[in-house]
Amino acid sequence: MWALIGLVGRTWRFEVIAEDGVRPVVYGQQAGPEIYCFWHQCVLPCTMYFRRSHAVILISRSFDGELITRILRMFGFGAVRGSSSRNAKEGLLGLKDVIESGRTAIFTADGPRGPIYRTKMGPIKLAQITGAPIGAFHLEPEHAWVMRSWDRFLVPKPFTRIVVSWAQWTRVPGDLAAEEFEPKREELNAAIERARMNALRHLEKAAG
Repeated sequence: MWALIGLVGRTWRFEVIAEDGVRPVVYGQQAGPEIYCFWHQCVLPCTMYFRRSHAVILISRSFDGELITRILRMFGFGAVRGSSSRNAKEGLLGLKDVIESGRTAIFTADGPRGPIYRTKMGPIKLAQITGAPIGAFHLEPEHAWVMRSWDRFLVPKPFTRIVVSWAQWTRVPGDLAAEEFEPKREELNAAIERARMNALRHLEKAAG
């Protein structure tokens, strides 16, 4: 699997777009103490785009999660095991250590099981305890196979163009009140969805 992704992934052509005033993270750039969030369906192109960033990804403790962890480590990623449903506190503490060490933490924002296009609270909690900003992005292939899974998993076809779309960053104050967590989660959710919609419009594709 590692060899196949690496071989096909080298044929993909990334094109970066961003909302006005947004600083995008470009391919090959060394990432800093930040939090990145994207939808689960984008895991494959994300693996190639961030493979030189030495970022750390939150991955579930399931059998599938173990397989994904082994593959991602071969691409230079680190992994913290946990999810929104199991070992959530342990996962957040692990990612807190990642941020404090100067590295980037990456979330599949809708978690390992969905629902699709609905972010969990984990990124907001991590930003609140670390002060790290949250970058919202989406990777949309021009041509891809779409799996019949809950997340409509995207498998980009060889030699396709992939739009990397960045939306406004979300910043969470350390003194965020309990009743303000949900509005911040909605703000992040809206940012990731805008990134997806902007990518679809850029490729002149219908929303799905």
